[in-house]
Amino acid sequence: MAPLIRDGKGNLYGTTSTGGDVSNIWCTVQQNGCGVVFELTEKGALRTLYTFKGDPKDGQHPIAGVIRDTQGNLYGTTDWGGPSNDGTVFKVTPSGVETVLHGFTGGTDGQNPYSSVVLDAEGNLYGTTLYGGAFGKGCCSK
Repeated sequence: MAPLIRDGKGNLYGTTSTGGDVSNIWCTVQQNGCGVVFELTEKGALRTLYTFKGDPKDGQHPIAGVIRDTQGNLYGTTDWGGPSNDGTVFKVTPSGVETVLHGFTGGTDGQNPYSSVVLDAEGNLYGTTLYGGAFGKGCCSK
């Protein structure tokens, strides 16, 4: 659903909004899996870097793309999942280790990020959410 990004070697990176582990109960009712982060090498080999689990500790349904820092870490958002099922901001290392950096609560911090994040020179991430915030109409935060 989102654009891919390319590294200096010609590898492509992206997300799928569904797919991955279809046996997970959190992601089988309305979807076929919680989604994945993947790498497609310049030679055409596909590697799944991370499969979302969608339980209260993980995100699900990444509909936006990813960005990449100088160390090769990928950052993005999931529309659902996290502690309140209101979406997450995540980081995936080149070796496929995922960390949830923020789980949205649907309050003033926002709910359901539909777009990816941007990274400044100091390593801060910025983004927006579709819902939540002070008036329930979305939020922009650091």
